Amino acid sequence: MEPLPIGQVADRTGVAVSALRFYEQQGLIRSERTGGGQRRYPRDVLRRVAFVKIAQQVGLSLDAIRSALAGLPDDRTPTRADWTRLSASWRPLLDQRIGTLLRLRDDLDSCIGCGCLSLKACALYNPGDAAASLGDGARYLVGDERPAGAATPSGAPSDARDIDSGPGIRSP
Repeated sequence: MEPLPIGQVADRTGVAVSALRFYEQQGLIRSERTGGGQRRYPRDVLRRVAFVKIAQQVGLSLDAIRSALAGLPDDRTPTRADWTRLSASWRPLLDQRIGTLLRLRDDLDSCIGCGCLSLKACALYNPGDAAASLGDGARYLVGDERPAGAATPSGAPSDARDIDSGPGIRSP
């Protein structure tokens, strides 16, 4: 197939011409030059740019994206098997990100272990800011376990002891 000029790549991918030049400078995509110095891109660059856009949207760094793309062949259009290998190599990272996003979605209305202690529930989920011993930030959103005896968003103590101190409230 005939190589695409930069304007067609920009139109088809929804990425600005300046961003395509930046991606090329960063080694994420490649082009060839015409005799007049104009960029021409192989058609498979459309998939690479789509991959870069999505990876950036989920918060992955350009370094991580560049590293992943470096595993694809430069001398031919990547095959399904090539993309499968890339996908498999990213699966653990993506699973971790998905878990974090799910915790953000599901637990943001409860104690997230950030130390603010501003919600009534924080006294149950993070007694005395016990989460501070786990590190900085929202410890429960990044996947740290609540301390033994602290309630979980479901209301059960994190150490699974069944001690009931009132309707819907469990405590050690």
